[in-house]
Amino acid sequence: MTAQKPITYDAFVELAVADSAVVGLVLKGSRAHEGMTTEHSDHDLYVVLADGATAALTRYTGHRTPELDLVILSLDEFRAVGMPGFERYALARARIVLDRLDGVIAQILADKARIDADEAFRKADESLDAYANSLYRSVKNDRDGHMLAARLDAADSIGFLLELLFALDRRPRPYNKYLEWELARFPLPGWDTGMLLDTADRITGTGDVPTQRRLFAQVEAVVRQAGHGAVLDAWGEDLYLMRS
Repeated sequence: MTAQKPITYDAFVELAVADSAVVGLVLKGSRAHEGMTTEHSDHDLYVVLADGATAALTRYTGHRTPELDLVILSLDEFRAVGMPGFERYALARARIVLDRLDGVIAQILADKARIDADEAFRKADESLDAYANSLYRSVKNDRDGHMLAARLDAADSIGFLLELLFALDRRPRPYNKYLEWELARFPLPGWDTGMLLDTADRITGTGDVPTQRRLFAQVEAVVRQAGHGAVLDAWGEDLYLMRS
């Protein structure tokens, strides 16, 4: 928190709306996810300034309190946030408080929510290979009696799998906190949400090898249909350990 006197969310929004240099206000985090707000939720607010503009509100740069966390940046800087980066999902599901540019802020958020086809294909390839690697290590460790390692690798595999499945749908992977929220409202095509979540829960909790193999069988069919079979074929005979 800066030396500035704390300001409430509502008071800051009032100031920002009155300042013509502010072209956008974007709220992210739990307050942008319906039903996720708690008594501990602050307001995570992006304050977007016109390129080259100066604003008195920049005195609040770095302002952070239990109620209000501000990021103040230019329009060009806002376009670049999360492209790539961990903020992409947060902004993909953010809520617009102010868009003074007749839809430009909304379009920027829409662009963050939809991954370019070539980028998504590359990300799916990378995530599939990482998923297979963790799965292989988990099954091998289980076979050799290294149970903690097997469970840890199994948990890692689910993270890579989620990256893969969301990349196949050209969407940024949600933060773990919002996974159930996201899938309840925007299911992954071709996947039963309840089954996927239950399977992820079992694998991360127990590392159960038969469950991992059943899931891999479903994943293999999906990724081969999507054109990523070469990634799995590169594993050669090691695929047998993942399948059987």
